[in-house]
Amino acid sequence: MELEVKVTEAIHPYDIAQQITGLHDAEKTLAFLKLKGTLKSDVFSYLNKSEQQQILRQLGNKEIADILNSMSPDDRTQMFENFPDKLIKDVIRLLPDDERKLALELLGYPLDSVGRIMTPYYIQAYQHQTIRELLKQIQIHGKRAETLNIIYVIDENKKLIDDIHIGVLLLADENSTIASLMDWRFECLRSTMNKEEAIHLFEKYDKTALPVITENGTLVGIVTIDDIVDVIEKRDTEDIQKFGGLEALDLPYRDTDIFTMVKKRAGWLVVLFLGEMFTATAMGYFDGEISKAIVLALFIPLIISSGGNSGSQAATLIIRAMAIKEISLRDWWFVMRKEIKSGLALGSILGSIGFIRIFIWQKFGFYNYGIYWAPIALTVSLTLLGIVMWGTIAGSMIPFVLKKLRLDPATSSAPFVATLVDVTGLIIYFSIAALLLKGKLL
Repeated sequence: MELEVKVTEAIHPYDIAQQITGLHDAEKTLAFLKLKGTLKSDVFSYLNKSEQQQILRQLGNKEIADILNSMSPDDRTQMFENFPDKLIKDVIRLLPDDERKLALELLGYPLDSVGRIMTPYYIQAYQHQTIRELLKQIQIHGKRAETLNIIYVIDENKKLIDDIHIGVLLLADENSTIASLMDWRFECLRSTMNKEEAIHLFEKYDKTALPVITENGTLVGIVTIDDIVDVIEKRDTEDIQKFGGLEALDLPYRDTDIFTMVKKRAGWLVVLFLGEMFTATAMGYFDGEISKAIVLALFIPLIISSGGNSGSQAATLIIRAMAIKEISLRDWWFVMRKEIKSGLALGSILGSIGFIRIFIWQKFGFYNYGIYWAPIALTVSLTLLGIVMWGTIAGSMIPFVLKKLRLDPATSSAPFVATLVDVTGLIIYFSIAALLLKGKLL
């Protein structure tokens, strides 16, 4: 009853969907069925994939058809993306012939293409039409359009030739033709374009909607900013998950079962574990030095963590810069030079702090490093300089290497960079120690 009362208060469909999500599984379908008219389809599009599937399996054919017919084509296609093939076949046959054909066309585009998120419902016009004729057309057909902000002008061959903001139309003389308002300038997307490129164009041109054309220029749909926001959220979620050292989840965290969760995380953990085994191997190689100068072992966690941290910082900066098109593959040398300078500066800061720390501990009796405390402090200081600089270089260059190999730069995860720097950090540390402490502690 509480849900019905809130619905009468005209709350947003998203908020109703959130209320349904908070119910027990047995109550979700019942609460959904209590919704009136087109509110069902509005709320349905805001439910997560598992809840949508659960509700569809319990509805009759007529109810399913009503919901699917009321949904916008782009929302419907997005819903189908994570549905089992059998469920898609079962529900898509309930659509009218024209809607079924449209749904199959959109599903026929590559998964990561703009065609998957476009809608064919928009307002188009011919340049010979008058403003009065167009406004009449909008009154008749505008209800189903995804947006009325932009009018798209096409020629007799359905090719896009211009776009006009609705505000320009409303301020123009009703007897003027569309041609009199045209400037023949417009931005557009191609139906086979990758969604990532579409994000960049929306940001570049600061648009709320962009038309979609085929390779020969035929207007086939539009993409609106709400669909792009969904793509951005999904992309950023995947990148964050990959950067955390796991495969991207196909479903929301709440809906991912334990088996899938383990499967997504185990692969990277095994790879990282095998990588860390090289750290143990490196320490075994220097066990003679460690046994002669136990004091060196005290600084191993400090040194390898500093290198891993600096590498993770650099990788984060570069991956994000790549994502928002600030840098490209050809900028690798610019990045390399910049990170070398940054690494030198950061390493000098940490190296100085390391030297001062050992000096203070020795001076005030917090720990006795022996008569060779100064060479030990210098060893730690120079190692921090080297490992931090190496970490920044490795962390910044790995994304470039992955992108060159046509792999996702986000897979250069923080744990991966840290593991790489751990192994090489030990080699740097004990090589410097062997050079500076030979004939003293070693």
